[in-house]
Amino acid sequence: MREPDLLYQLYERRLLAGLDQARVPRHVGVMLDGNRRWARAVGMPAAHGHRRGADKITELLEWSEEVGVEVVTLWMLSTDNLHRDPDEVGDLLDIIATAVETLARRRRWRLKVVGSLDLLPDWMAQRLRAAESGTADVTGMQVNVAIGYGGRDEIADAVRSLLRERAGAGESLESVAESLTVTDIADHLYTKGQPDPDLVIRTSGEQRIGGFLLWQSVHSEYYFCEAYWPDFRRVDFLRALRDYAQRERRLGR
Repeated sequence: MREPDLLYQLYERRLLAGLDQARVPRHVGVMLDGNRRWARAVGMPAAHGHRRGADKITELLEWSEEVGVEVVTLWMLSTDNLHRDPDEVGDLLDIIATAVETLARRRRWRLKVVGSLDLLPDWMAQRLRAAESGTADVTGMQVNVAIGYGGRDEIADAVRSLLRERAGAGESLESVAESLTVTDIADHLYTKGQPDPDLVIRTSGEQRIGGFLLWQSVHSEYYFCEAYWPDFRRVDFLRALRDYAQRERRLGR
């Protein structure tokens, strides 16, 4: 083994050993950003970067499981991404569907698709729903795959769902408006019943939230990593956890 590799492994082990289990985030959101720029940097088409990014997902989930994270939310495709070049979008949709199916076949994690599936082609929505239902009985870590996802769309969908539910129960619009609470809306989000994300990681050096988990991340801690998603390493993940553990979380107080 080369000396740089040995030093890297020793540093990784040191980071892992130094983690305070009491301060490991329950829910980690990850914005998988930088696939296209990574591909451009190595002189390859965008699809090559998306495939490398898809291959990285299993590693991230294994790292998360190892340290005791309970929920991971992966932003794999935004609503804005659907407006890119049609050829690139077509490749990306197939790569994402295949990646989700691969995760489902492992039956190691319980998958939940979050996003507006009605914005996706029928063939893809069907594949995603099948992958989700195929892991419904799995008791492992919860993995949300955010596909066709936008934070504003999620909130709008939650309000629509709530209004339909109340109207079905015979309530008037005026009655709903009078009694509506934050909890009512939260109970209709894609992630209802799950803890809000404690830590949100964005790769590629971009320091924007881009609409990811807008409602749920009001008290989240953010960590921005310079590495493009295909280059994201276990040591980068452990550094993010270390940084999170060292922060004083005020939770708005």
